[in-house]
Amino acid sequence: MRIYDPAGGWDGRVGDVLLEDGLVRAVGCGLPAEGAQVLEGEGRLCAAPGLVDMHVHLRDPGFTEKEDVFTGCRAAAAGGVTSLLCMPNTKPAADTPETVRHILEKAEQADARVYVAAAITRGLGEGELCDLEALRAAGAAAFSNDGRPVVNSAHMARAMAEAARLGVPVVSHCEDLYLSQGGLMNEGAVSRALGVKGVPAAAEDCGTAREIALAAAYGVPVHICHVSTRTSVALIRDARRRGVQVTGETAPHYFALTEEDLRTKDADKRMSPPLRTEEDRLAVIEALRDGTLQAIATDHAPHTPEEKACFETAPNGSIGMETSLAASLTYLVKPGLLSLSQLIRLMSTAPAGLLGLHAGTLAQGSPADAVVFDPEEEWTVDPARLHGKSRNAVFKGRRLTGRVLATVCRGEVVYQARPL
Repeated sequence: MRIYDPAGGWDGRVGDVLLEDGLVRAVGCGLPAEGAQVLEGEGRLCAAPGLVDMHVHLRDPGFTEKEDVFTGCRAAAAGGVTSLLCMPNTKPAADTPETVRHILEKAEQADARVYVAAAITRGLGEGELCDLEALRAAGAAAFSNDGRPVVNSAHMARAMAEAARLGVPVVSHCEDLYLSQGGLMNEGAVSRALGVKGVPAAAEDCGTAREIALAAAYGVPVHICHVSTRTSVALIRDARRRGVQVTGETAPHYFALTEEDLRTKDADKRMSPPLRTEEDRLAVIEALRDGTLQAIATDHAPHTPEEKACFETAPNGSIGMETSLAASLTYLVKPGLLSLSQLIRLMSTAPAGLLGLHAGTLAQGSPADAVVFDPEEEWTVDPARLHGKSRNAVFKGRRLTGRVLATVCRGEVVYQARPL
């Protein structure tokens, strides 16, 4: 099969990958297969390091009617995701070492590797800062209040400095809650046509500007979550040119869809930040192309059908792990905006590096995490056939190009669409 491993210098050359005892033993041509389980990748099939999704809501503990560690990881495996970072807006919030350890221990038998973004403030509120050192000792891989911003700038500054000392990234949900309060979708022509209160782009942009200012002032790094506006893109691009330690991610829905997709008032397409304008969509694509944004994540956010039944009262969030690779192939690679190697870097190699994980490559000695996919197979997204608990798929009903056929995690086949 064709192998794509940016870190290992494989850019579509035909070869074999030999996995043994949970590790990559060799990558090359004509490797011995005697006694091994063989996933045959003839023709156009591709192999790549397992995807690393650095923005996922598993809803566990506390909201397991929406998703849990096992169903979330089952969905991850079906999307080729072998490592994921779960956000702390659970119940209780992941703000104590006990909760962090609980999630990690539960995930030991799941179909993907789970890493925890622990909370920055107690209960994700505006009060005291968490004991970040204790959370790190318990296994936290990042710090975030995602689901909402850290409102207190002094808390955020202290957290960024402490995280830098501990060698752990801060991933920031950028939003000015005063500007976004009560908004259901992007503030613009469509929200006005529907008579719906909107969320201005400035709500995200003000948050992005603050994080960049803190990173610049204190000389510490910060990672910006789910970038959706052209101004936030411009702020990050400018800051990086000035040497500020800022990185960013976006999600497939921000480079594939716009506010126009909400004219039907489908709550499954409501998320935070909201779908923006065509100009914003194009700016996000350009940011992926020129390196302003380093990663594609999903912000996988499950909700029950009952919660999503009413446009006006539904919570924000859409699921996306099972469609992220296909959507990215459809909207970025197929039109020639990115090469397949560039896409694998954005979805695997780079996010692994941002989180400091031993992942994102098929190099000899690396973990045996891989995805096999057909970059040309077409399929229609049917929420009823997805593998998680929730059905609020942002790409439901869409015809996508590219399909995950098998996923290997820890050396075991955890998902197989059909015999290979």
